[in-house]
Amino acid sequence: MSDIATPNLPSRNFNQTTEFFGKLGFMETWRDPGWMILKRGSITLEFFPYPDLDPAKSSFSCCFRMQDVGVFFANIKAAGVPEVTVGWPRVHKPKREPWGGIVGALIDPDGTLIRLVQAPN
Repeated sequence: MSDIATPNLPSRNFNQTTEFFGKLGFMETWRDPGWMILKRGSITLEFFPYPDLDPAKSSFSCCFRMQDVGVFFANIKAAGVPEVTVGWPRVHKPKREPWGGIVGALIDPDGTLIRLVQAPN
């Protein structure tokens, strides 16, 4: 097995987290009262309960490094996530950065920032 790292992120409600990420192609592979794991292809997200989290004050984040950020952005939009500048969940359209990569962002229902990163060709 290759070395990997998986982000450990907060969830105010495991059912709502599974529903949100399920619309983006993630499948629940583990759950008990204190931990939940969701997978989509090679991306694994692990969640811990944090029922009192204030999404407006969350500083949790991670990066999805992807082959085609544009395709995933289209999936997010198709799932009904709004492209707005405030609130959560929301998505920010990917754009080319000065360093050559393409970067967008997804804010999940718990206020976690997920950077969508595509390396330059």
